This record gives sequence, structure tokens and C-alpha cells, in this order.
Amino acid sequence: MKTKLFLFGAYLLLFTQACVTSKSPEVLKDALKDKFLIGTALNIGQIWEKDSLADKVIKRQFDAIVAENCMKSMYLQPKEGEFFFDDADRFVEFGEQNNMFVTGHCLIWHSQAPDWFFTDDEGKEVSKEALIERMKDHITTVVSRYKGRIKGWDVVNEAILDDGSWRDSKFYKIIGEDFIPVAFEFAHAADPGAELYYNDYDEWHTGKCEAIVRLVNSLKEKGLRIDGVGMQGHLGMDYPSLDEYRAAIDAYSSAGVKVLVTELDVSALPSSRQNTGANIADTEAYRQEMNPYANGLPDSVSFAWNRRMGDLFTLFIDNSDKIARVTLWGVTDGDSWKNDFPMPGRTDYPLLFDRQYKAKPVVKEIINKLRIKN
Repeated sequence: MKTKLFLFGAYLLLFTQACVTSKSPEVLKDALKDKFLIGTALNIGQIWEKDSLADKVIKRQFDAIVAENCMKSMYLQPKEGEFFFDDADRFVEFGEQNNMFVTGHCLIWHSQAPDWFFTDDEGKEVSKEALIERMKDHITTVVSRYKGRIKGWDVVNEAILDDGSWRDSKFYKIIGEDFIPVAFEFAHAADPGAELYYNDYDEWHTGKCEAIVRLVNSLKEKGLRIDGVGMQGHLGMDYPSLDEYRAAIDAYSSAGVKVLVTELDVSALPSSRQNTGANIADTEAYRQEMNPYANGLPDSVSFAWNRRMGDLFTLFIDNSDKIARVTLWGVTDGDSWKNDFPMPGRTDYPLLFDRQYKAKPVVKEIINKLRIKN
């Protein structure tokens, strides 16, 4: 009798484990569905589904997407009044076909803006009124085209420096700080139903964080819509500390907006200089010592990287009441812009999936962590 009860118990345990396993999430978007959206940035080849292996990872793992480049103004309107929407249209269609949250990136950014935006027919700097009118035309045309389809827009990108001062961009030089509220005003008018975000890197620096909170409060005081702050999340192995990042999350949430981790990657490489940000203009000459892992990560570094990314996701999950979306800036290590920043020719390993399209150990750890919690 005892033997039969033992066997019955063993069978019941195996059956229960099988049921749990069959119902347990095996992909990121399922594991995180009660926490936040998990997204990725798509390059042109991925938008047009030219990489079948990447396509499988994107559709299986993620429920949100953003375009890496094709919606920036230099690509959408390379010449005044001449818009190119082929790639952006396909990007939005991809998201709709796969039931994904689609974010538009980005409407106003000093970098990757066409030169004509800031000059007149004689090559002279345009007036404040002319630049505002060009902003209005660009934002209205783009946002209206995707009204009701793109759910959220990075309206203004990277307008504040790490110390909290304004970036001396063409938009700021010509218009002043008012270029930000008018951009939000134009975007909201073009699609009143879309969420609107401010997006920046080094968003955990105290000076920048305080300035972004002031910006959020200022927009609200003007009666303008702002739904979230995009914390880009271009991070390293030893910066920022988890406490610093948690403090920034708390600060933005306390300002009454959603927190979005919008461009997450964690470089496995040594920093070439102190406080390396994500300003794509800050490039430098190649140095061999800054590219130590050209043939792959040593096991010790790989272990440390997985632990670092795991710690960050634990932070995100523990703060999921404040965080609405976490987006990786690329699908695999081979896609990442970090391979060539801040110097060309480097080989980096900053994303959740490796160059063979395989999930790194941290992906399973994230899923298992949520399985235990649930």
C-alpha cells in the first residue's frame, strides 16, 4: 500500500510539474506581460524582414518596437517638402501585423536632422518664426500620417546636457527653450490620442535628472500633454549604480509621468573616457586596448555582464508600477551601434541576444525569476 501511495505521489508530482512547465512563460513578452512592455529597435533590414533569424526573435520575444533610424527627420524629409515614408510605413505595418506597441522615434532632434531645416535659400540661418513653421509642418505631416496607429512619440530627443543646462543646438540657438513646448503642442494637435515623451541619455545624472523634472513640470504648467520620460539606458558595467538609477526612476515617477527605458544596452567594454555618454558626435580614434574582446567575451566577463543585466531587470521588475516599457536598442549584439561607438572597429556585446541569435543566460534567468514570483 505504501509503495502504491509513493508511486501515486511521484506521478502526481511529475504531472504537476509538467502542467506548470507547459503553462509557464518561455519568452520575455509572456513572462513580463503583467509588468511592462518589452521592446526592441528595428533596423531597415529587420523592418523589411530580410533577416529571417532576427525576424523569429523579434516576433517571439517582443511586444513593442521602435525604429532605429528611419523615422528621424533626415530620412523622412531629406529635402524640404519632399517626404519619404516607404520605410516608416513598413515599420508601422510590421507592428500592426504582429500586435505590437509602436513608438515613433523621433520628431525633433538636433542630430540626424537635415541641414535645410536651419538655413534659407541663401544658406543663412533661418529666423525663429521660419524654424517654428518648419517644425510645425514636419511634426504635423508625420504624426497625422500615423494618427491612431503609432501609440507614442519621442517628441524631443536629447535637449539637455549632463549638468542640466540646455544643449546649444540649432533649435535652441534659433528659438530658445520654447522649441520644446511648441513641439509638444504641434504633436498633440496632430494626434490628440497619442502619448508624448521626452527622451534623453545619461538620464540618471543628478543635474540632468533635475532639469528633466523641471521640464516636465513646465510643460504641465503650460497645459501641454507629456506622458512619459524616456530613460535611454545606454549603460556600462560599472555605471550608474543601481541606487543612482533607482533614484532617477523615482524622480520621474514622482513628477507624474510614466517611466520608459527606451534604448537599453549594457556595454561589456571598458570606457574610453570618463562619463561616456551617447552623443553620436563624440567619436574618437581607434585604440586597440579599447577593443579587448574582438574574438568573444571571456567566461568571467560574460558572467559579470549577465549578472549586471540581471540586476538591472530586477530593478525594473521591482519598479514595474512606475515603468511602462523597457526597450532594447537592437535585437542582437551584431546589430548594436555600440560596436562602433565611440570609436569605429570595436566589438561589443551589449544586448540580450548574441550574434548567433541565441538568448544569453540572463534571458532565462529573467523568465525563471518571474515564474517563481508568480
